[in-house]
Amino acid sequence: MSRYALGIDIGGTFTDVVLYSRDGGRRLTRKILTTPGDPAAAVLAAVDQVLRDEAVAADDIERVVHATTLFTNALIERKGAKTALLTTAGFRDSLEIGRERKYDLYDLAAKKPRPLVPRELRFEVGERLLADGSVHQALDTDALPGIAAALQSAHVTSLAIVFLHAYRNGCHEQAAGARLAALLPDLAISLSSDVAPEIREFERASTTVANAYVKPLARDYLDALNSRLGARRITAPLLLMLSSGGLTHVGEVRRAPVHMLESGPAAGALAAADIGRTEGLEHILAFDMGGTTAKLCLIDGAEPAIAYRFEAARERRFAEGSGLPIRISAVELIEIGAGGGSIARLDALGLLKAGPDSAGAVPGPVAYGRGGTAPTVTDADFVLGYLAAEGFAGGAIDVDLPGSRAAIQDLAGQAGLDGEKLAWGIHDLVNENMASAARVHIAEKGRDPRAYTLVATGGAGPVHAYYLARKLGIKRIVCPRNAGVASAFGLLLAPARVDRTAAFAAALDALDWAALETAYEELEAAARQVIADTGADAASAQVQRLADLRNIGQGFELVVTLPPGPYTAASHDRLLDAYGQAYRLHFTRPPPHVPVAIAAIRVRLTARGVPVVDDPAQRPDQGPDRPPARQRQRAVYFPETNGAVATAIHDRAALTAGETFNGPAVVEEAESTMVIGPGGRFQLSASGNLIIELPEDAS
Repeated sequence: MSRYALGIDIGGTFTDVVLYSRDGGRRLTRKILTTPGDPAAAVLAAVDQVLRDEAVAADDIERVVHATTLFTNALIERKGAKTALLTTAGFRDSLEIGRERKYDLYDLAAKKPRPLVPRELRFEVGERLLADGSVHQALDTDALPGIAAALQSAHVTSLAIVFLHAYRNGCHEQAAGARLAALLPDLAISLSSDVAPEIREFERASTTVANAYVKPLARDYLDALNSRLGARRITAPLLLMLSSGGLTHVGEVRRAPVHMLESGPAAGALAAADIGRTEGLEHILAFDMGGTTAKLCLIDGAEPAIAYRFEAARERRFAEGSGLPIRISAVELIEIGAGGGSIARLDALGLLKAGPDSAGAVPGPVAYGRGGTAPTVTDADFVLGYLAAEGFAGGAIDVDLPGSRAAIQDLAGQAGLDGEKLAWGIHDLVNENMASAARVHIAEKGRDPRAYTLVATGGAGPVHAYYLARKLGIKRIVCPRNAGVASAFGLLLAPARVDRTAAFAAALDALDWAALETAYEELEAAARQVIADTGADAASAQVQRLADLRNIGQGFELVVTLPPGPYTAASHDRLLDAYGQAYRLHFTRPPPHVPVAIAAIRVRLTARGVPVVDDPAQRPDQGPDRPPARQRQRAVYFPETNGAVATAIHDRAALTAGETFNGPAVVEEAESTMVIGPGGRFQLSASGNLIIELPEDAS
């Protein structure tokens, strides 16, 4: 009997489903428009389709893995729960004061991100802990019933509790949380000592408030999804993708949903890393472009890098400090508002703009025939001939091609341009937006884009990859099979992973080594329990120890990967060497001759799941049902030819591995389309990936 794993990825425009057979590695995929009002509806519709069409029994599914942008979108669009904040007396405004610095010193009109909690919903209570965690002033429990009454009268549904120095001792937060939970049983409560037990009051408060803001949404959504999957007799465990690229169970996400903010992009990066390993690539620029956003991630080696802080809902795309600081472990990537649904328009100066606002799934691009009237990147790609109206998205959408042409022509008339030229301008402009973001990201890492291979995934990624690569000077593109649902497949590659952190302030030269080892062991024990609850083998989990280190007197720390424990006084030089290496990698110079201190400790436990095996015999291009090669052509626009030319259209499933083709060409499959410009060459590798080589003079 075949056993299946189910990967589900909800994006802003499309919901992707991959059903993977463990017997032989067969993949069954579906792509369906997202239902923003009820995201689970699209999930269930796609699951119903794939089970019905492929005659798979619901009880044959043994694992369900899920990622979603639902919680990130709630932050960006300010559509989370009505949230309040309870702080130590005198600190209610720390959330709004922030770090008292402008992200753009010379912009007098620079806007700070609006706090998720308005001032009237920030409450104070008497209590005080000292920096070492000792109690200076006991918690005023008598004030809590009055605060509960105020929360109830304001119809607050979620509360963040952030007390001073709670990262060292959470006793007051726990006591306040327990008392308020007894008074208001339906109130969702987030404690900073539980969500983000790290030094720095503003960042800890911002992370805890963000968690509280999406917590009721996460609870209701996950409960509904679990229930509706159960009604279909899908009783397999539901696992969730974290921003760090690992999996966890529903209970852990209900506790701290903030760790899922970047779950979808993380899955795409994992898929790109797996493709890189398959093709023997050392340096990858993962490029995932969907209907709403584009994600770019540098991968040097086998795994994407992990960051321990990022900003959500930035006011300005590249401006650090213009967003909400979030202290979680996340795959290090950049995300910009550039997708197939990005709306094209003329600004007040008559200049062409594309995005970041998106038509999304509703009303969607004009081509989708769902009420959209504004021309989008997808409409431009249809007009240019890059996308075919027949069989688009596996036949899930009846494309209104005349509507796309009319919308593009209307905007072209306003601009005084030919419709085809304007369509290319939209395509080229969104490529330049993505290239600009990539250049900044790559430069910040001190890397050269010409040393990288572009791995293109997402429904729109392969359409835009060729000319994006040209702008970056990249000479090779890899486009995997089922590229349009690569993130959903990436979910099935993910291990169970847990990250835990704890405050531990001490100078390295005066360290209590026994206390340090005990603290690490306690963190590891807690992480192992979460791994076990996820269903993975906790005993075989790989353990990685990290620490936040800095030179004494510096204002910020580096997260440093440490050598394995146990630690004793003899470990001093090994930890110091690890810090020196990390410092050189980050700053390209050795650290100053100043004593080093620890600010926090971290552990990461990773337990590999069931391996995903891709059997070539199961691929459409290799199996007995392989379609015959067909010679097709259609008019496709390329800037090199300054107009549309008759172009070969290839069915990807009919390509033969090793056979080389020349551009211009278009390679189609159900979930995505790869565009190759004149001068490009491509072939199908033995692994089933499409390898595109750009001409040497491309730039």
